[in-house]
Amino acid sequence: MSRRPVTVRLARWSAEHPWRAVAIWMVFVAVCFFGGSAAGLQEPTAKDQAVGESGRAGVIVEEGRFADEPAVDNVLITARSGALDQRAAGDAAKAAATQLRAVPGVASVGEALPARDGSALLVPITMTGDPGTASDRVEPLRAATAKVQEQYPGLRVEQVGGPSIGQALDDTLGKDFERAELLSLPVTLVILIIAFGALIAAGIPVLLALSSVAAAIGLSTLASHLVPSDEATSSVILLIGMAVGIDYSLFYIRREREERAKGRNHLDAVEIAAETSGHAVVVSGMAVIIAMAGLFLANDATFSSLAVGSILVVAVTVIGSLTVLPALLAKLGRWVDRPRVPLLWRLAERRTAADGSVKPSRFWSVALRPALRFPLPTLVVSVGVLLALAAPALGMQLKLPGTEDLPRTTPAMQAYDRLTAAYPSNGTQHFVAVQAPADQAATVKAAMTRLAASANGDRLFAAAEQDGPDIEVSPDGRVTVLSLATPFNTHSDEAMDSLHRLRDDLVPAALGALSGDVSYAVGGDVAENEDFAAHVWDKLPLVVGFVLLLTFLVMAWTFRSVVVALTSIVLNLLSAGAAYGLLVLVFQKTWAEGILDFTSMGAIVTWLPLFLFVVLFGLSMDYHVFVVSRIREAVLRGVPNREAVAEGITGSAGVVTSAAIVMVAVFSIFATLSTIDMKQLGVGLAAAILLDATLIRAVVLPALMTLLGPANWWAPRLLLRRGRHAADGPAARTDVEADDETAPELIGAK
Repeated sequence: MSRRPVTVRLARWSAEHPWRAVAIWMVFVAVCFFGGSAAGLQEPTAKDQAVGESGRAGVIVEEGRFADEPAVDNVLITARSGALDQRAAGDAAKAAATQLRAVPGVASVGEALPARDGSALLVPITMTGDPGTASDRVEPLRAATAKVQEQYPGLRVEQVGGPSIGQALDDTLGKDFERAELLSLPVTLVILIIAFGALIAAGIPVLLALSSVAAAIGLSTLASHLVPSDEATSSVILLIGMAVGIDYSLFYIRREREERAKGRNHLDAVEIAAETSGHAVVVSGMAVIIAMAGLFLANDATFSSLAVGSILVVAVTVIGSLTVLPALLAKLGRWVDRPRVPLLWRLAERRTAADGSVKPSRFWSVALRPALRFPLPTLVVSVGVLLALAAPALGMQLKLPGTEDLPRTTPAMQAYDRLTAAYPSNGTQHFVAVQAPADQAATVKAAMTRLAASANGDRLFAAAEQDGPDIEVSPDGRVTVLSLATPFNTHSDEAMDSLHRLRDDLVPAALGALSGDVSYAVGGDVAENEDFAAHVWDKLPLVVGFVLLLTFLVMAWTFRSVVVALTSIVLNLLSAGAAYGLLVLVFQKTWAEGILDFTSMGAIVTWLPLFLFVVLFGLSMDYHVFVVSRIREAVLRGVPNREAVAEGITGSAGVVTSAAIVMVAVFSIFATLSTIDMKQLGVGLAAAILLDATLIRAVVLPALMTLLGPANWWAPRLLLRRGRHAADGPAARTDVEADDETAPELIGAK
């Protein structure tokens, strides 16, 4: 008698000792969460995040150990229409200075600075305290400025600057995420209640997902002391954890209910679910982990932290699916179907046949008909549609969102636009960082002064609002930094031209003659944009190749079929390509701006293609593994290939559709957020999951598997020599008890 698979042994033990399993799980989650909270988060340094020349510039500045500059906000005074009344503006500036000097937290108020064209006055305000918390303390300043505005209604008197913009964005984004959180959980529960028709069954997937997320957040915080992490990792853990947690629970619970409906007792039903759906969960989890591990090859601190968080939450969810989930199902027994929602329960009951199997859905039976009867034409047309959707991706442009891409719905951002129009040097900034021995500080400063002079008068650079170049030298004299502004926004061709002018001409001409141990680099938002985009394009083939290769090996080993492994990869590539194409169609163009409430930046957010690929590839494998496993079970029972394809897809359609609807609904909520990166992420994920659960699984997959017939299960002898997959168990376990050494021959005979 062969030893039982570990999934079965874990599930059996948990089902026989439910209270122990639940207690162990609760202790595990609590220890992980509170342990992580106690350890604290280790955030990446500039050196960890350095990418390209802009990254080197950031490292040079960090090594200069410059003193933290105090937070500076401003009062901007402009005309509501026409020319600015200089006398009234001067009086308003004096009134603002008087009001603000009396505000606690204000260190000093500077002299009003007129714009070169006379269109504005700017009153700088230096704040006390930690610059990092200035946005939390700026409200009293805004209140004082509002009083001045009341005194001068004919002028526009407004607060603008880093702290004001930070507070406005915190308020806007905070409300965004609160709305997303408030909507996502009820939406998920409603969909699950519709799917199961019972409240407890609907609640279990959410509980498993949330507890897995809590444990993974704690573990990722601990892991940040090895791989530095940032706050974005927690959001990704929540996103991935909710998706896979609900998916895995749906697969498992639906199978356990089917087996109970066939008359099996609770323990046997849980055991069979573990040996079938549990096995699919493990394979799917491995596929997601492999996909997310590809991010390590990007050689970037942010991608590495996202990989760690995603891998941890998937691993924890898989463990929960094999332990606490069987324990809850065994302990609850038929109570899992309570309390029933009358109408929805009857609808769920109608989907179950007398023998406990899932009745073929009339809709899916009709939808599958073309693929089963005319597989070749259906395959050609459907693949053609996907390729057409993917085609726009060939013109994808990558850019990082800048200040100009933030929502303009807040007064602070509207004021910022007026500030940069009147004072161009307050907009997009380049900086040149030089590291040299301290005894060369004077020489370096003189070279930087010449560099600033060479940029002065060039239309690509903004004239300074102050006398002399903006040069700063570190306390030890080893690092010198020159700031140069460009009057163009970060994404413009002119801003990119100004960067190339600096890097290719001005900087080498001014600094190339410096001798000794000297290093220099150009940084800033424009430089980071270009360098990171180049880095992503450079690493994308490596990440894609790694994910494809390891996924192929896992799928081939799991299903003992090279053909299934290859088709899995091709189908997921089609899905990802179509999602890329849709992103380009929606966000690089302007036609959807009014629909989704955004302003196109003519590009896709730089980090999105790489991250989206690994997430989509991993999540798509959830459905693929589950559906193909059901098809293979049918074939092993002796069902002919065409009927097995129909049975596997219609039998899994309900759970796959429910899982897909949950994810599409949650991801679509992200598309309603204010920032362009969250909109693109939400639309990309929702579109890809929708395509994957419909066009891919209901049209392309059945057409391809029907067309291939017995060839679906071809494998070399190496894979055919694996030992028995199943062991003895309940007598009726026909879906898994076939001898795996003879299974390929059995399949081929069909």
